[in-house]
Amino acid sequence: MSLVLLATSHRVAPGLLSWRAWDALRSADRVLARPGHPLLPYLADADVAAETVAEPDPAALVAAARAGSALWIAAPDGDEPLLRAVGNLVLADPVDVEVVHGSYDLPGARLLDLVSVMDTLRRECPWDREQTHATLVPYLLEESYEVADAVADGDLGALREELGDVLMQVAFHSVVAAERADDTRFTIDDVAGGIVDKLVRRHPHVFADVAVSGAAEVNANWEQIKKAEREARRGAAASVLDGVPMGQPALTLAAQLQRRAGRVELPADEFAFAGPEFGARLFALVGEARAAGRDPEAELREVARAFADRVRAHERGTG
Repeated sequence: MSLVLLATSHRVAPGLLSWRAWDALRSADRVLARPGHPLLPYLADADVAAETVAEPDPAALVAAARAGSALWIAAPDGDEPLLRAVGNLVLADPVDVEVVHGSYDLPGARLLDLVSVMDTLRRECPWDREQTHATLVPYLLEESYEVADAVADGDLGALREELGDVLMQVAFHSVVAAERADDTRFTIDDVAGGIVDKLVRRHPHVFADVAVSGAAEVNANWEQIKKAEREARRGAAASVLDGVPMGQPALTLAAQLQRRAGRVELPADEFAFAGPEFGARLFALVGEARAAGRDPEAELREVARAFADRVRAHERGTG
């Protein structure tokens, strides 16, 4: 007398079951499931006869187990209320009950749920339906800054949430792009596939036979590969400034431009030029910070955060 409760993950293709699950299915006297369960066609292909029950009765399942051996294929959501009801019944009159996991989520499986949720929101939410790549950009920037704040605060709980918000923006842009019918169309799989290919291509010391002596050489190889990629896209010699986002904050823009320009060994006086007085001075300070191995954006942000703390302390009367 035994009752097997077969649990599966809806994030794994329904026919992909563990050996133990298939063994339990073939050895049970009765296999029961709700009509329309995703596993049913695969059971038929494997010559496993299954009965369908519109709404399972815990007492009937226990009775079937007492008569021999029964296996209930749980719904994709896990059928937790049913499992609890069966557990309460067998407390008074024991029957062997075993939960067999037919499939498990792989790392990253919840990303499938994110894709599904975003598809639903795009169809059914009036606000989400109206969004475009352009209208979403401010939210992506805002969420990215919130990630930076969480890191600066050392709040790892908030970091997890903020990273989720950034990930949602990636999924949102992808579902918008998937609606197009021209050659600009792409899907979330194209986005993921593109970054996977790029990471493999730029890490030949991991995925190929290139040997490196340390992190500095990894970085040098990375830059050489990026340069070759830019030249391949343009069909001609690329500028060291290709790919620098001009819309980023001015301090980080100045630092990145100076860093990139350093690769072509510009004369020192090229980094100093006439311009708006304060702008030129700031640009020079960025160069000083870089020469000292400091990040000017991070330096200014640290001072700004300290200033904000002083203002709040003053407002509380504690400063």
